[in-house]
Amino acid sequence: MNQDDVLKIFIETGGLLEGHFILTSGYHSPQYFQCAKVLQYPKYNTLFATEIAKHFSNFDITLVISPAIGGIVLGTEVGRILNVRTIFAERENGIMKLRRGFTISESDNVLICEDVVTTGKSVFEIIEIVKENKANLKGVGYIIDRSNGKVNFNTEQFSLAKLDVIKFAPDEVPDWLEKIPVSKPGSRFIKN
Repeated sequence: MNQDDVLKIFIETGGLLEGHFILTSGYHSPQYFQCAKVLQYPKYNTLFATEIAKHFSNFDITLVISPAIGGIVLGTEVGRILNVRTIFAERENGIMKLRRGFTISESDNVLICEDVVTTGKSVFEIIEIVKENKANLKGVGYIIDRSNGKVNFNTEQFSLAKLDVIKFAPDEVPDWLEKIPVSKPGSRFIKN
């Protein structure tokens, strides 16, 4: 599977949106990757998860963790394929943390799974949780790298597609984009 195959699937499933979006990172963009529209189809979820699981198959992974909400569906499928325990972290009062009785032990070899990375904020927060629990971070796997390889997690990282998608800081949004009504489809702003 190559990057063109991934993008074709996003286009076919309506997962690549055009308009004016505020990304989870806070940046503005004329494009948005709505992975949920793609991952609702088991064949694509399994296809993407299999590629990530294959890449990390020799890393002795014992635990997959994902940030809620976006990474959960993919992370669960990667965990199923690797046949390991799968958990997620979620925000409580704006802070990413383990809830629901989930734990990470010092002996765990951890793979973080995410759907889309732009700035990597959620993944960096999960990395801190892994470090706080003194577990072994083995890598980060994700579908779309919107940073085109610029985000560095200081561990093995693998994405199915690397793109340098146009994005603008909130105070640098061009007039042509300002004219388009804004949509904020990301999950970081969901209240719990």
